[in-house]
Amino acid sequence: MKIAVVKEIRQGENRVAITPQVAQQLIKNGHELVVESQCGYASNFSDEAYSKVGCTIVAKADAIAGCDILAKVNAPDASEIALLKEGAASISYMYAGFNAELVQQLNARKISAFSMDAIPRISRAQNMDALSSQANLAGYKAVILGAANMGKIFPMLMTAAGTVIPSRVLIYGAGVAGLQAIATAKRLGAIVEVSDVRPETKEQVESLGGKFIEVKSDEAAKVEGGYAKEVSAEYLAKQKEAVNKSLFMADLVITTALVMGRKAPILITEDQVKQMKLGSVIVDMAVEQGGNCELSELDKTVVKHGVSVIGQGNLPATLPQNASELYAKNIQNLLTHLATKDAFKWELEEDITKGTLICHQGNILK
Repeated sequence: MKIAVVKEIRQGENRVAITPQVAQQLIKNGHELVVESQCGYASNFSDEAYSKVGCTIVAKADAIAGCDILAKVNAPDASEIALLKEGAASISYMYAGFNAELVQQLNARKISAFSMDAIPRISRAQNMDALSSQANLAGYKAVILGAANMGKIFPMLMTAAGTVIPSRVLIYGAGVAGLQAIATAKRLGAIVEVSDVRPETKEQVESLGGKFIEVKSDEAAKVEGGYAKEVSAEYLAKQKEAVNKSLFMADLVITTALVMGRKAPILITEDQVKQMKLGSVIVDMAVEQGGNCELSELDKTVVKHGVSVIGQGNLPATLPQNASELYAKNIQNLLTHLATKDAFKWELEEDITKGTLICHQGNILK
């Protein structure tokens, strides 16, 4: 099949869906790759690198119009959808539950749309799980971003002039991003404390050297699709009380809490920020879903009450080379599962296909 790779048009998006290395593997497997000129430039992949492995460099319109599969990071926009031939397929992030109009546009042209954010959290789909691969990088970058904005270092430092005490880091959420943030902060020498509504994450936190902050409650969060389902206001109040002491002592706070299909919960209010240390930093990784901090603003760093609140969206795009390499492998693994070199298998009741296929042959499936 002919696979098209084009430059992402979302502002600030530096990733590319298919890297030269993965393109080479796909070509060996019998696919044809057509690539928009400079589509990988922001990820440090040149046109020459794509050409060397057998890709054809073409204009964007030509790439999309003749393809069987359009591979992207972000969902195609209306202009790209209009170029696709009827019956073609697209593979990208879609967040279909929030983008009904996009789904309608794809379905109107009978596009078979696969959503990378809908990969089921099952063991045989782990190597396709783009949300996890990208969250892993984002957790690392959140710590680095926080460190760059702090006025002190992470590790203990003993000098002739005196001892520098280690920084204290508080992390909300021990999912993929949170666990990587714990590991990164510990490697840098910080004291790390962690809060999560799922008590079963305690063992994982402690295995990385973090201290788990326990909330005394009979209520435990349920997990759906790898995310914690929303908990009660009473539980959040108890969590707030348990965490406040650590919050007010922290030099860096990283929030990662998301609820699938819902706005991110507010975990840090303005009143709490007022009681934090001067010069402390909050990195809100949930800012694109509304934010875990009441003061967060998307793609802005705001300083309120002496605290820097960083609302950097799309953190994986700030590490575009590694993020693209991992995302491309996720797509390769999904495509290998879904199709042969000649056609899709269309096993509509198979778990991975059923989970990721949003619309198909003029029918909206989700």
